[in-house]
Amino acid sequence: MAAPQTTSLEPPNRRLLDLILGQLDDDKAEDVVTVDMAGKSAMCDFMVIASGRSQRQVAAMAEHLVEMLKPKLAETPPVEGLPQGDWVLVDAGDVIVHLFRPEVRAFYRLERMWGMDTPMSEAAMAAAAPSLGEDA
Repeated sequence: MAAPQTTSLEPPNRRLLDLILGQLDDDKAEDVVTVDMAGKSAMCDFMVIASGRSQRQVAAMAEHLVEMLKPKLAETPPVEGLPQGDWVLVDAGDVIVHLFRPEVRAFYRLERMWGMDTPMSEAAMAAAAPSLGEDA
């Protein structure tokens, strides 16, 4: 009798998510949040939101993600916002990645749109508010 074959029960989109989270961890992304989009939107299965400390770090994280994803996807993932480095979106198909500078993330509060609280500390939110012209 032949040995039973083992198959991964992990769906491909979950493996993609794990690869993306691993790359963000390697790049020292901060306040990483994963939003399960099942039942919320048909545009993707997961949304990842993360912060970088500067425009340079945000842009570098996006570039590293694209380079890591190129051989794993059928085509190079589209990227928006890379030249500015304030808010960069990387569309990996089943996983959409939003990378922010902390001040920009505090202003848009994208997590709240999807029914989540922001992981940013109150101190980070207060520090971001003056640069955006908000009252702390």
